[in-house]
Amino acid sequence: MSEPAELEPRIADLEIRIAYQDETIEDLNKTVVEQWGHIDRLSRLVTALIDRIQELENARSLGNPPEPPPPHY
Repeated sequence: MSEPAELEPRIADLEIRIAYQDETIEDLNKTVVEQWGHIDRLSRLVTALIDRIQELENARSLGNPPEPPPPHY
């Protein structure tokens, strides 16, 4: 088995690596949360746009006659 003097630098290196990994995980988590917020907002916007397009199509099909061509035709 290794001597305690030999293990201390290895343990210190492992602790440093864990600290950096913890920081990286936290940064990635923040990024994921931010991206989900963007995705949620975009999803709501797309849904609103789809609803608006459907409303316009329904209004057009309810008997609104097509717009006559301009006079210069």
